[in-house]
Amino acid sequence: MSLLRRWFDPIRSSWFYEKPTRQEVLPTEQGLRIYLRLDDVYSYLAVQQLTQLDDILSDALKPLKIIISDTTAEPPNGMSIEEWRNYSLNDAKILANQHRFSYDEEKPEQPTQEALQQAETILRNTPLTGQNFLYLLEDVFHMLWQQQYGKLRMLFVMASKQQKPQHFPERIFDHIPVLESYFEFGGRKYHAVDDLLRLTRRLKQQKLLIDNPIFLINHIEWREHLMSDAEELTEIQAMHPELNLYIALEDPISWLLLAYIKEELADYYNIQLHVFPLSYHGRDFFDWSLATRLSKRTEVKFTPFCRPTADGILKMAQLFYSVAEEQRIEAMYTILEAVWTKGKDLSFKAHLQQIQQELGIEDLVELDVMALLQENDQRCAEKHQPDFPVLELEIEGKRYVFNSLYRVWMIESIFSNVLEQKYKSDNDAELKDAEHLSDEKTKM
Repeated sequence: MSLLRRWFDPIRSSWFYEKPTRQEVLPTEQGLRIYLRLDDVYSYLAVQQLTQLDDILSDALKPLKIIISDTTAEPPNGMSIEEWRNYSLNDAKILANQHRFSYDEEKPEQPTQEALQQAETILRNTPLTGQNFLYLLEDVFHMLWQQQYGKLRMLFVMASKQQKPQHFPERIFDHIPVLESYFEFGGRKYHAVDDLLRLTRRLKQQKLLIDNPIFLINHIEWREHLMSDAEELTEIQAMHPELNLYIALEDPISWLLLAYIKEELADYYNIQLHVFPLSYHGRDFFDWSLATRLSKRTEVKFTPFCRPTADGILKMAQLFYSVAEEQRIEAMYTILEAVWTKGKDLSFKAHLQQIQQELGIEDLVELDVMALLQENDQRCAEKHQPDFPVLELEIEGKRYVFNSLYRVWMIESIFSNVLEQKYKSDNDAELKDAEHLSDEKTKM
């Protein structure tokens, strides 16, 4: 690593962290936009919130601008189109269950091309505006994603015969690539579902809402536990859940989430953690403001840091694999803490030796560390996830795979669902026993 980066990164990161992360006021000239695709399942979830959002928007942001694209962007993380579709359909099911969206849980599938063309014609030709258009938009998405093709066909025939294409400045049909639905406000993008609460906090802070936003009511905030009942906690702890973390060591999100899970969730729920470091993925070119914001919300220390290079990753992994397996979680915590909160460059011999001594390592292991990292890469790729870190939770013989900072809440949600199913099974068993006993008494 260059001397410039080693010395400048800690200074720059500390300065960035201390300055205000929230721009006081974002410009409103462009209004509030939402980008949708008719064949995007996240757009289907997003439109179910639009009438409620429009109700509380101030006049300065009205009308809400709708951009409907017919072009998808490239899937992330090297995923194929089919892998992305399968992932997004399953992920949308999880979001729908958690946040009470309407969704076809039994057999979710992509709308047909004919249905998509009919839906676009309906939306292009309708003279409805404002809330009436938003209600129609939601209805059309329901027809598409719940395979209500008869209703859609009827509306299409009416729209084709009785109406002509309309032109409204707040309703645009475009070819801009859209992977998944997002809002745009003040030059910033917000995921239409995952960032909805962050967006509404911003709008409220700028006094652009006329009422309190109430969205995603089952959202689990950082440092707030979904489960606090002592009996429920004991039951989950007795199940000995395990959590595998596949992390890119140069990614600060890996440090922030590992630290948060270790400090806040692992002991609380008796989770056995396992870490699988990945090879260098170039994620040291990250969104500084996002990492800073996450640090403050999770209350995990961050900066001064020195972003690891590919060479630094190998040294970090060598330290990790040089300790006994049962000590590796603590070792990884110490290594990442040194990089992301003390500005250590582990490709620099003096810094490496300092951490080696702190970990009590006499001699670094003589293994092919790159081969181990590539083996972890392969195992991670088999999970077919679009982002890092990849998390794999095992409890009661079942495995659940999810990813990124946007899905950490799933850990506690899964625990809650496991207990709910257990109680339901226990109640059903008791009911059957009671019915059997009643039948025996009747025979007597």
